[in-house]
Amino acid sequence: QMQLVESGGATVHPGGSLGLSCAASGFSLDHYAVSWFRQAPGKAREAVSCITFDGDSTYYSDSVKGRFTISRDNAKTTAYLQMNRLNPEDTALYYCAAGQPILSQLRLETGYWYWGQGTQVTVSS
Repeated sequence: QMQLVESGGATVHPGGSLGLSCAASGFSLDHYAVSWFRQAPGKAREAVSCITFDGDSTYYSDSVKGRFTISRDNAKTTAYLQMNRLNPEDTALYYCAAGQPILSQLRLETGYWYWGQGTQVTVSS
């Protein structure tokens, strides 16, 4: 069975850091772009960060640029999202997704075929 499993979500204080992982099972991530999306209560799901299959190109939303870092280890079929200087606006359910979107549409959900179940990140004092 092909699936993605996220881990690393937790509750942290403002200014804290978290590292999320996205592990693929049943298939290899080598040929897929990977993106992290998040959905806060009452809000639409949004792309946070994306990375191409070879890691050569990345995307960050304006709200996380400079604070979050996406990476991948194809040998381990795992992608990561390192989140620093977290603030309460980062509170959301974080999903990873894998697919083959064209470069210009890297942040659009439509290009992704495999989705994880999500991991909760809560930033609260």
